[in-house]
Amino acid sequence: MLQEFFKNTLHGDPDVANTRDGFGEGLRNAAAAHGAVVGLCADLTESTRMNLFAEAYPERFFEVGIAEQNMASVASGMAAMGKIPFISSYAMFSPGRSWEQVRTTIAYNESNVKIIGAHAGVSVGPDGATHQAIEDIALMRVIPGMVVLAPADIHEARRMTEWMAEYVGPVYMRFGREKTPVVTTPETPFVFGKALPVFVPEGARIALLSTGTLLYNTYQAARMLEQQGVATSVTHFGTIKPLDTAALDVLARDNDLIVTVEEHQAAGGFGSAVAEYVSSEYPVRVVRVGVQDQFGQSGSPEELVAHYGLDSEGIVQAVVSAIGK
Repeated sequence: MLQEFFKNTLHGDPDVANTRDGFGEGLRNAAAAHGAVVGLCADLTESTRMNLFAEAYPERFFEVGIAEQNMASVASGMAAMGKIPFISSYAMFSPGRSWEQVRTTIAYNESNVKIIGAHAGVSVGPDGATHQAIEDIALMRVIPGMVVLAPADIHEARRMTEWMAEYVGPVYMRFGREKTPVVTTPETPFVFGKALPVFVPEGARIALLSTGTLLYNTYQAARMLEQQGVATSVTHFGTIKPLDTAALDVLARDNDLIVTVEEHQAAGGFGSAVAEYVSSEYPVRVVRVGVQDQFGQSGSPEELVAHYGLDSEGIVQAVVSAIGK
């Protein structure tokens, strides 16, 4: 599993690519397979990479302007007429600005709408706090019936997008702005609702659980801890909701400590979902690595990821602090 999953990152510097390019390619592929797929964007067509779809299928693309709330409602209506709408904007504005419409017009009606939140996380960089969505997982996972996804890289984003067109029901997928390490291969499967074991060293009693593009940092942290004599496993959760509770049962039972990693507020996000579940089934200590009750700020993506303790060194420090080593 390790050799296949980390084919591009085991030796030397990893390849890097924009996860949002995976979405753009995946939507174009989905549109070729499904004539009902349509795209709506809130004046950020190139930034979200929906331009790849718009150029290939201009008659199925709708630019609604800076009107995210209207976009959600229009998409729900199109879904009621048998279309498969994908709506895209920055996550701060969709679902951030349009949350009530997403909740009531889309989710309450079980509309078959796919919501794409680009530029999520602090790694958006210089745009600063107003454009850095670090609350969106919390917003979306509490909506009944809403699926929540966070791809690890360009390949998984493409596969997730193609899967979304097949799935009937509302889905939210988040991804960032900057190029990130390519950690999967084009052949690495995406299985909805299933966590992917990435690194399982012998004797590990600490489990690192990651979602989204921080998977590479999490893996590097595990290798750094290995050099310190601390064996830690790594599991990737591309599906945040529904959680792979079967995998969590095993992880909670077989480990003394679970550490979750996400580019999101530590409160309310992926780590909170994990803690909520294991506390009721297999109680084990859960440490949540994320943004600790702060807003983002301007800076380079690398500076911000490090500042908020989301780089490999920060993850290592969180584990070391937790075990008192």
